[in-house]
Formats: sequence, C-alpha cells, structure tokens
Amino acid sequence: MVFKKLLGALGVGGPSVDTVLQSDPALPGGPLSGEVRLRGGGTDVTVEQISLLLVARVEVEGHDEEHDSTVVLERFTVGGGFRLPQDAEHAVPFTVPLPWETPVTQLHGQPLGPVLGIRTELEVAGARDKGDLDALAVGPLPAQEAILEAFGQLGYGFKSADLELGHIRGTGQRLPCYQEIEIVPPAGQAHAVNEIEVTFLAAPDGLEVVIEADKRAGLFSDGQDTVHRFTTSHHPVAQADRNAEVDAWLQQVIGAHAAHAAPYPYAQGGGGHHHDDHHRSGPGTGAVVAGVAAGAAVGVVGGMVAAEVIDEIGDAFEGDDEGEGGEEE
Repeated sequence: MVFKKLLGALGVGGPSVDTVLQSDPALPGGPLSGEVRLRGGGTDVTVEQISLLLVARVEVEGHDEEHDSTVVLERFTVGGGFRLPQDAEHAVPFTVPLPWETPVTQLHGQPLGPVLGIRTELEVAGARDKGDLDALAVGPLPAQEAILEAFGQLGYGFKSADLELGHIRGTGQRLPCYQEIEIVPPAGQAHAVNEIEVTFLAAPDGLEVVIEADKRAGLFSDGQDTVHRFTTSHHPVAQADRNAEVDAWLQQVIGAHAAHAAPYPYAQGGGGHHHDDHHRSGPGTGAVVAGVAAGAAVGVVGGMVAAEVIDEIGDAFEGDDEGEGGEEE
C-alpha cells in the first residue's frame, strides 16, 4: 500500500492518508463510494474528524481578464473520533451523495475538460491538514447524455466545456459555479449562429437546460435576448423523441437569435439538419457530438490533451489554499 500524502501540518512523524475512490465514474446526484486509508505515524493520535471536499477548478471573469480559481462545491464528514495507534493502519469506508449539479467531466470515456477533485482533510489534535487530492470522474445522467446525443444527430459538433464562477439568473442553480458546454452548428445553420452554449442544472425532479446562442453580452448583463431556459424529465424516452425535443428548443433559440442579430430566419422542420449532418464536424472541432443511432462516440477537440486534464490533478489545484465562503484563492 502506498500512502500518497504525509500530513505535513501535523508534524514530522504524523499520520499519512490515502483516499481511494470507486473505479467507475460517478453520476450527478448519485453516490460516491470509496475508502480513506490511514497509517499511524511515530506516536498515537486521536483523529477528530475526516472530511471530504468536492473541489472544482473554475474560470473567474474579471474586469480586464479571466483567471482560474478553486471552489469547494460540497463538504462531507465521513469519520472521526477514534484513536490511531503508532504505525497502525485504519480504513474508513464511505458513501456520500454528490450534488445534482455536479459538472460532467467525461462522456463515452472521453474527457470534456472540467477538472474536479476530492480533497481529504484530516483533523488531529486541533490541527487540520489537506492530506490527499484525487481526480474525480463524473459521467452524464441518462437525460443529459441523450440530449447531447440529440445535438450530435442534429449535426452539432463539440467545441469545449468549462466551469464558470457565478449564478445564472432566473434558474434554480444551487452551486457557486455552472458548466458551459460549447457546441458549433452544422453548415446549414452557421449563417444564423456561431455557437451554442448548453448548461445542465439537474435536480431530483427534473433537468433544467439553459441554451444560449452566441454569448455576446453574457449572462450577467442586460443582453439576455438569446438565453433560453427549458425543463425536461429524467424519465427515459426514445432517442427520436429526444431529438425532436432538442430540435424544438433550437428552433426557438436560433429563431430568436436570428430575429435579433441577423436577417436569416431559422427554417422550420429542422432547417439544415439532414440525415448525414451528424457525420459533419463543426468548424474548429476535432469530432462531433454523435448520437447512438450513428454508432459513434463523442470526441474531443484536437487541442484538448486528455493527459493534461486527468493525469496531473495535483498540478491543476497546486498552490490553492481554502478561503472563506467555500472558495479557495
């Protein structure tokens, strides 16, 4: 057994910790299971509390530039109140519920871009130490996956995904950040809109989908004309019905955007969405968001290197210290 982190704040000879997460991707609103493994140091200690922090790397928009920051999305207490003898090993299994709005980090095994982690925090004799940090893989809910596949079957291509700090007005958003999935239209719609940004806000009773065309004024300014909010159920439906639902959303979004920003109306009945559109990459993408019927998996942008996102989770959060209000600065 290799313990990845010695607890420096607890002094030389203090305990060490290694947190092992479940091997399968977790789901938003679903359980996350694993085990916190402790090894005693040079003296007996009392472990007062073991906490798990769900942390995310987010983009923060400033007046002149953007910068990255780390926020705590949720905190769980999974153990504590026991004696850890010198050199002894002790395991604490856990199962905790992830927030329903937990961002999706991968689709069909391909990373989307957002970086999430589980940080283990140990409190011993009044000293608190962030003892371990592990990458967290989160897959989409079935409804989220079906909606993304519908975009693919309608000819849209995946561009990128990121996390933005802030709240979308008029929604039921609960977390301090939201995920934007950027997709580009098929050639038949490129004249009407440059790109579409999709945000999922899941809840136990359904899924809120925020779609924005050509983010120009932004979600926090007065230019809200092309932001639309839709709700749908978690209940499974045929993919063809999901495609029709998403197509109706797009007609409303792009139709409103075209009326506001360009003289090109959005054609009823799917416009430029033809049978072979789902094989066509959008401009600047490495692969399309393809549907199940096409027999294809979601790809990632050529410039997005998966190893940089997943393999070096520690580097992504390096230098961050937890601040007040759940944000790490």
